[in-house]
Amino acid sequence: MVSKYNKPVLILAPLAVSKQTVREGEKFGIEAEIAIQASDITRPTIYVTNYEKLHHFDPSVFAGVVLDESSILKSFTGATRNQLVGMFGNTPMRLCCTATPAPNDHMELGNHSEFLGVLTRTEMLSTFFVHDGGDTSKWRLKGHAEDDYWRWVCSWAVMLRQPADLGYDNNGFVLPVLKYHHHVVKSVQVADGFLFPTEAQTLLERRGARRVSLSERVELCAALVNASTEPWLVWCDLNAEGDALTKLIPDAVQVAGRDRDEDKESRMLGFSEGRHRVLISKPSICGWGMNWQHCANTAFVGLSDSWEQWYQAIRRIWRFGQKSEVNCHVITSEAEGAVVRNIQRKEADAARMAKEMVRHMSVYNQEAVRHGTVRTADVYKTMTENGTGWSVSLGDSVELIKTLPSDSVHYNIFSPPFRLALHLFSQRARYGQLSHAC
Repeated sequence: MVSKYNKPVLILAPLAVSKQTVREGEKFGIEAEIAIQASDITRPTIYVTNYEKLHHFDPSVFAGVVLDESSILKSFTGATRNQLVGMFGNTPMRLCCTATPAPNDHMELGNHSEFLGVLTRTEMLSTFFVHDGGDTSKWRLKGHAEDDYWRWVCSWAVMLRQPADLGYDNNGFVLPVLKYHHHVVKSVQVADGFLFPTEAQTLLERRGARRVSLSERVELCAALVNASTEPWLVWCDLNAEGDALTKLIPDAVQVAGRDRDEDKESRMLGFSEGRHRVLISKPSICGWGMNWQHCANTAFVGLSDSWEQWYQAIRRIWRFGQKSEVNCHVITSEAEGAVVRNIQRKEADAARMAKEMVRHMSVYNQEAVRHGTVRTADVYKTMTENGTGWSVSLGDSVELIKTLPSDSVHYNIFSPPFRLALHLFSQRARYGQLSHAC
């Protein structure tokens, strides 16, 4: 992109991932620089910054933009999503990279399509989906459109878990064993509103169960980490958990939301470089983008209901380049069984959906990678039949209406994807050009 357009390219990444990306580029002989503000953009090369600094840059100076961890586009109404789509709509080259594309979340795929300039979210839904059960907030893929939908997705996206998904050898891309160790602690306290310990069901009950068992879970985790001399990545969900763990694990550093960005970045990179043996943080803060394959031990001091955060947190260490067997310790109270089952269900669903997504896309992806992708337009037939006092036309209603005289249409049948047709009919009816339009 840089050489073709003689303009710079911008990579947007989560905090601390920017410097890591520059270092990764050095391994492959690819030059990249950190950019903090617009004045840092001085020549046609690759610049890397984090999403929090996006507002400092003028998108018109870039030939291309790359979104690392592009699931940030997940929220249709999110301010960052709207900002990204608006800023880079005219950027010639755009790339999105995500490890959690949520195969069942068609809205997220629609947001990616819109950012890439393929189809807007509304156009995608109108073309391939119908409202499910009359609920306008739920969309279901049309049964007859499934193959066409995935062929369309493959015209602008590639989904793969390993090289074999594209027909290549998996040599060097087989992950080591991941072992789960589930520890259940008994709380000496009873959550508010209960006479005896019981499994928490609602979100409020789950939070209560976590708080009353905090000391027991934290002490068990600290004992596991302190008994080892290897690197550990410890995940918490409450500030009190992180603070307590930091006190009980002497050689640990914590990355918390209250910290300055500079301190967060320094501690994360310090863990990458081995200056800190143990890193403690929340998945929402440090669970994105970092490569920590030097560490093979992780612990969750309790779980939230977010499968995406769970997945991303584990993938910081269980990723390509990891040479050791990975041990994941999950520490919960006996009242948190519903949370554990919920995460297990979501994990099974995600694995199944990813498998189906790859199955649908594998043939199309292999064709695209080996032979190139060609965008094609649908071919439709046109026909007109005439009789005494009537005329029936088959074709694109948007095009046909342009050729018809005013006050000549009595009944119009159109397919939902042609939203523009309805708009044109309503506009002409408003100005008296149509007398009977349905």
